[in-house]
Amino acid sequence: MKFSYDVIVVGAGHAGCEAAMTAATMGSKVLLITMDMTKIAQMSCNPAMGGIAKGQILREIDALGGYAGIVTDESTIQFRMLNRSKGPAMWSPRAQCDRMVFTKVWRQYLEQNLNVDLWQGIVTQLMFDENRVTGVISDLGVHFYSKTVILTNGTFLNGLMHVGQNKFHGGRISEPESKFISDQLHNIGFTVGRMKTGTPVRIDGRSVDFSKLTEQEGDNDFYKFSFLPEISSKLKRLTCYITYTNLNTHKILEKGFDESPMFDGTIQSVGPRYCPSIETKLKTFADKDKHQLFLEPEGENTIEFYLNGFSSSLPWEVQLEGLRSVEGFENVKIFRPGYAIEYDYFDPTQLKHTLETKLIENLFFAGQINGTTGYEEAGAQGLIAGINAHNKCLGKEDFTLARDEAYIGVLIDDLVTKGVDEPYRMFTSRAEYRILLRQDNADERLTQKGFDIGLASQQRVDLLNEKITKRNKLIDFVKNFSVKPDQINDFLISKDSAILKQGVKLIDIILRPQVGLNELIDEVNELKEFVASFGQRKEEILHSAEILIKYSGYIEREKLIADKFKRLDDIVIEDRFDYLSINTLSTEARMKLNSIQPKTIGQASRIPGVSPSDISILLVMLGR
Repeated sequence: MKFSYDVIVVGAGHAGCEAAMTAATMGSKVLLITMDMTKIAQMSCNPAMGGIAKGQILREIDALGGYAGIVTDESTIQFRMLNRSKGPAMWSPRAQCDRMVFTKVWRQYLEQNLNVDLWQGIVTQLMFDENRVTGVISDLGVHFYSKTVILTNGTFLNGLMHVGQNKFHGGRISEPESKFISDQLHNIGFTVGRMKTGTPVRIDGRSVDFSKLTEQEGDNDFYKFSFLPEISSKLKRLTCYITYTNLNTHKILEKGFDESPMFDGTIQSVGPRYCPSIETKLKTFADKDKHQLFLEPEGENTIEFYLNGFSSSLPWEVQLEGLRSVEGFENVKIFRPGYAIEYDYFDPTQLKHTLETKLIENLFFAGQINGTTGYEEAGAQGLIAGINAHNKCLGKEDFTLARDEAYIGVLIDDLVTKGVDEPYRMFTSRAEYRILLRQDNADERLTQKGFDIGLASQQRVDLLNEKITKRNKLIDFVKNFSVKPDQINDFLISKDSAILKQGVKLIDIILRPQVGLNELIDEVNELKEFVASFGQRKEEILHSAEILIKYSGYIEREKLIADKFKRLDDIVIEDRFDYLSINTLSTEARMKLNSIQPKTIGQASRIPGVSPSDISILLVMLGR
């Protein structure tokens, strides 16, 4: 019996689910292989989606027609917009999710897609025809053939977990590791490395004295992740809580350092610098007398809590003793301790921007296998890999995103151009054009692109066009409508803003930093009547209009800068040079350019170790 598919996706984590759903939605026949069908899109660590820059990625996935935003919205138990005190380029949505509902909803969407088949098992081997992948073999010896394969193995490739001196193999707690694939790919010629991540202790909420903790409530406004207005959560909204470690906590935890695999040489792989373990915090920030901890609910109907900020691989007894010295946790009980996990990854400079490997045709990598960390980064890679695997089956052109088009474009360009020396996490600071890449305009940037490739629906395009039309009409209205002093002065006084001595256009009031467009609705009846027809999308349209009004100068200036640098990405140099023979290039540049084989001058300019003078030499050789 022969099983044949267009796309095989190995691993049903966040990258795998997005890859499978994307390729299937576009029309490919997909097989999704997972070790455990009850843990599809498992939130292995924090039961939350979004956050700084990650929220922008999630909105971009949704704008293109992906599903992570939809699933998040349907499983949300708390929503917060982070960085509101800063400009809109920094605003980042974040949702606390019900872990069980999240998995359930993702599985429902996959099962409802008739182009997706599911197989529970472990892939132990890839099949090749010379330098082209042709399928996979399972642990039961079943051969599955396909035109393309996407590996999204997460932390399961030779996963090794640590709790104190105890070591055990697996990809997640109580789940087996995936063996043999790393060795097979290494023998072919792939560069394989090791990385580390960790996860905190899980708390029994019945044993916590919440009266001693600071409550952190969510927002109650229109924000969410999906641009589809009908998508929302029906779950009860819950709160998170804040507490702190103390000097006594630190003394207790430091007693376990001698048995910590982080410090005794057991763990030698590199962990995420931006999400350090509690023991790393105590070493790095030895002068701090406390560290903030966030107690976050795992779901609507569970007593299990996640302790954000307490990732650890210390002995379980030390973890528990340290916790009981924290205010509110004096009698705490735990379901399981935190642990560290080491796993294999592949140097992402071995990939094209499509996430297809350079060494083996039709083989794609997505997620932590590429040295990233985070659900959102994984989902973004899964979506891009899914699109390009589908396109490869049909002989269609590659689909990539530029750095001025999406955080997803920044993410993938960073990976394939610069590589990684630690688990890669997205931040707004990594994007040169973050004023252009706001969370509010992801649909304007990407929905038409998603529609053109057959991923985003016509409904999404119609919603986008409606939003733009109404927003532009609103901007025209405030540009042309005049307000008089007696209409607005009392309001301006309440906002500590200078009063009017004569009538001005409404837009001049909105441009004042103390004044929000939404606040003017109750002050100007004509404006209130004008926006009344916007219906349930009123807040979204008002927000979009206000950003364009207040920040138009910054936006236009950044567009000019992006256009200037984009010209370098239009100069194709792929297969044009034998870099090792160009003696005028620096030695480091020759080695880096030869290894990465950049596609354009723009990509070459972003390779660490390639200087502006090296780029000038290449341009001269091109006759530029």
